[in-house]
Amino acid sequence: MASSATGKTAWTPFDWTQLDPQPVIGVDEVGRGCLAGPVFAGAAILSGSLESWVGLTDSKLISESQRQKWSLQLWTECQVAIGVATVEEIAELNILQASLLAMKRAVEALGVSRGHLLVDGNQRIQGLEAFSQTTLVKGDLRAQPVAAASIVAKVARDEKMKELGRLYPEYGFEKHKGYSTASHKQAIAQVGPCREHRKLFGGVKEHWQALRPGPRLEL
Repeated sequence: MASSATGKTAWTPFDWTQLDPQPVIGVDEVGRGCLAGPVFAGAAILSGSLESWVGLTDSKLISESQRQKWSLQLWTECQVAIGVATVEEIAELNILQASLLAMKRAVEALGVSRGHLLVDGNQRIQGLEAFSQTTLVKGDLRAQPVAAASIVAKVARDEKMKELGRLYPEYGFEKHKGYSTASHKQAIAQVGPCREHRKLFGGVKEHWQALRPGPRLEL
C-alpha cells in the first residue's frame, strides 16, 4: 500500500501465483452494506494464462455490461461458485458472520477438497480447516482470483435484487440493489419495510418496529 500523487491510496498488486498449495481460490462477498436482500459470496479458480484475465478488477469499478461479460466468461472457462446467506441469517448471526457463512458456502460449492483460499478482507473463514488461507485487504483490487469472485457474486446478487424488484416494485430494488440510497430510504419511510429488509440495520429497524403486520411481510 502506498500514497499516489493525488493523495489516494494505491494498493500494491499481490503475487497470488506463488501461494501453495494449489489451486488458489479467490473468495469475496457482495451486499454486506445493503439495507435489504441476502449477502452473496463468490469463489473462483482461474484457468488458462494470466493474460486471459488482464482487466479483472473490483466489480464496483466496472460497468454492469462489463461485469456480465466477465461473469459469463468466468462461468464458461473457470471453476466458480456462489454462496448465499439469507436476510434471516443476517439477523441471527450479524452481517460479518453471515458474510463469512456465505463465503464458506461458496467454497464448499466448488467441490474441491484442498487448496489455498485468498480471502478479501482481514477475516479468515472458519470451518475450512482442509484449506490454507491468506486474507488480503482490498483483494479485489490486488489479485485476479478475488476480483473474479467479486464479479460473479455481484452479477448473481444483482439478478436476485432485480427479481425482488418485481416482487416489491415500490422499493426500486432493481435500481439500487438494496443499498442505502436516498430513494430507497424514502421508500422505506413512506411504505414501511418488507420481509427482505434487514430489520436490525439502521434505516430499517426504526420503521420495522412501528410496522404492523401486513401483505409486505407475508409475501
